[in-house]
Amino acid sequence: MVKEKFQRWLPFALMLVFALSRIPGMLPQNFSAAYALAFCAGVFFTGARAWWLPLVTLLVTDVALNFYYWLALGYNVWDLPVLKYQLFNYAAYVALIWLGRRFKPQASFLALLGGGILGALLFYLITNTASWFFNPFHNPEYTKTLLGWITALTKGTGGWPQTWEFFRNTLMSGGLFTALFAGAVKLTATSESPADKKAGARDEETDPEGESEEAKA
Repeated sequence: MVKEKFQRWLPFALMLVFALSRIPGMLPQNFSAAYALAFCAGVFFTGARAWWLPLVTLLVTDVALNFYYWLALGYNVWDLPVLKYQLFNYAAYVALIWLGRRFKPQASFLALLGGGILGALLFYLITNTASWFFNPFHNPEYTKTLLGWITALTKGTGGWPQTWEFFRNTLMSGGLFTALFAGAVKLTATSESPADKKAGARDEETDPEGESEEAKA
């Protein structure tokens, strides 16, 4: 009973941990639990919850962050280019959930870790390719050529950290948080409370007696 309740509330506990990890300054830039969250939600959450729970959590925390950057730091985060860029992020999150749905919860830890890293790579490629193709901020470096696309994936826009640094943090955080989330879920799935073990032992003891009584009848 305790185990079932814990597993029922585990998805919401993971969402809470993720929301706390988005507090400004908590993690390095682009070192986020979001990629692992979307992937693991696809793997472990059942039914529609696999889609709406992570996406709603991401949306609520994004809105809260936008208000923080707008009111506290004076950034104009409600500009159309910024909102367009965030749409690219959500398209990538949907892709990560879809990728997670391709894995079974019983998959090995290493397989899930590889899937989480693959998801982080997929997120990076989708968001940077979309930023290059649609160019919502009108960056002059993002010419519609192969060189412009490579620039978007490696150097990015002048005056900002190079995008390969974001890529490094994306891969590292995708692997780390996938390991943490998948490890937590697998540990709760395999562990049994003392009450569960006693109940199982009682069932084993009573089953043979029931069978012998039926045989006597």
